[in-house]
This record gives sequence, C-alpha cells and structure tokens, in this order.
Amino acid sequence: MKVLLVTGGTGLVGNSVKAISKEYIDKYKFIYISSKDFDLSLFDETKAMFERYKPHYVIHLAACVGGLYKNMNNKVEMLEKNLIINYNVVKCCHDYKVEKLISCLSTCIFPDNVTYPIDETFLHNGPPHYSNYAYAYSKRMLEIHSNVYRENYGDNFICVSPTNVYGPYDNFDLEDGHVLPALIHKCFLAKENNEDFVIRGTGSPLRQFIYSEDLAKLIMIIMENHNDNNLILSVPESHEISIRDIGRLIAKSYGYENRIVFDSSYSDGQYKKTVSVEKLLSKIGDFKFTNIENGIQKTVEWFVKNQSSSL
Repeated sequence: MKVLLVTGGTGLVGNSVKAISKEYIDKYKFIYISSKDFDLSLFDETKAMFERYKPHYVIHLAACVGGLYKNMNNKVEMLEKNLIINYNVVKCCHDYKVEKLISCLSTCIFPDNVTYPIDETFLHNGPPHYSNYAYAYSKRMLEIHSNVYRENYGDNFICVSPTNVYGPYDNFDLEDGHVLPALIHKCFLAKENNEDFVIRGTGSPLRQFIYSEDLAKLIMIIMENHNDNNLILSVPESHEISIRDIGRLIAKSYGYENRIVFDSSYSDGQYKKTVSVEKLLSKIGDFKFTNIENGIQKTVEWFVKNQSSSL
C-alpha cells in the first residue's frame, strides 16, 4: 500500500483530508504530521520524517499562516519560516524520490493590480498586495522551487492555489486567525457578553470562500488524476461574497443579527481577489460546492462545541 504523508496534518485542511480519507483507505496509508511530531523548519527533523515514513506521495499543507493583521505585523516570521519549511520539504521530496508532491499556495499571493478574474497565468505578473507581500513571496518561491525540480529532474511536484478556506479545526484566534474564523469567535464572545459584534473595516471587500472538506476532495481528485501545475481551487465567481454579508451570516447562525457594528478605522486590506475556476472545472467537470450559509452553520456548530480546545 502506498504511503501518503500530509504535513500540517492536524490543521484545517489536514483534518478535512482525514475526514474524507475513508474513501481512499484501500489505496493509501495516510500519515498526518503536525509540528508536535517534527519541526519542519529544521532540515534534520524534516529528513528524519522522510526517513521514518518513506512516503510515496506528499500533500504539503504545513505553513506559518494568519490573517490580515498577522501578515502585516509579522513579516519577517512569515517570510523566513515559510521559506525554510518549504525548502526542506521540497528538497526531501526529491531526495527520497517521492512520486508526487502537491503543495498548497494561496490565491492571496497573486498580484494586486490586475484585471479580474485572476487565472493561473497571473501568478508572477506583478507584486502582491502590500499587506501580505512577505508571506506571498515565500509561497511564490515554493511554486518556483517545485517548477525547477520538474524542469531539471522530471519530478512530479505541483502546486495548487486555494482561495479563502474555512471550516472545522480552523484557527479561531481573534488576532492571528483568518477573517471568517476570527469573526465566528468574535461573535460568540459578543453574544456571551451581551456586547456589539464589532467587525473591523467597512465590510465592503469581496472574497470567495471554500469549505475545507470541498478543498480536501479537490486535492485528492488532483492527486489521483491530474498533474497540471498551479491549479486555482475555489468556488466559482458567482459565489463571491462581501465581508459584510459573511458577518451577517455568522451573526444569523448565533441569532445575533441586530448587534453588528463596522469599525471603519481599521484597514479593509485588498478590496477583491476574484479568481477564475475555468481551468479547474475543465479538468474535473461538475463539482458540488458546499453552500456558504450551510458551511458557516457547520463551522459555528463545531466551534461552539469545541471552543475551549480550538483557540
């Protein structure tokens, strides 16, 4: 049986891969790695991981990630830690003759000043938004690193670029979490304390959000069937939604819709990052995406049930 190793295996997407893995249990032995198992910022520990498990396939999800304000306030950490982790994993995948490596980028690393919708060809066509350029360039280097191994050695190393991912097992930290999970936590506290549900910024930015289990299913489809580099993994453009409406859906799931306040003294970040999934759908055909309202409801229910251990 082939060994499929998942770095970042206890995070948002890693847990979603685990949730759907029963569909593949006869084909792969899944190994889920967290930072408690191996420190991938250390080459010797990364090498020890590969030596122990000798994976045939790797899904590389491990990263130093965070929301808008973490990206803005921790640029050195976001750049250096991700560069080191990605170098170590890609290098070991080559050295240990991994048959296929899928690494996750993000649509937030694409250029800021572009026409919309963004497609896969845009990645290196200009600088990313100033708010997350350190993280963005570290991820762009991961794509370049994978490409040169493909070109020089024929390694089947590919990258995928998910849009904003959400779901159970997310990072719900108020400061370091991405916008949707942070708002789920913030609304929970506002209701608990009978306070206004304050959303930073005007609420006007537009985003495409993909439910984590949908993303896991797409990654496994690509693992088994496709070798194109840098596919964008997202819901269609028609599913784009404002942060204002995301806040309202979250508040609705708590029954707390009448206490929403927008604090426009905070930065909105990039207004929109609309991406095209034309290439993805041309490869995989029709795909049933989770409705955003249902996805938020599931995520809120998970958070409320697990909130003491999810922060």
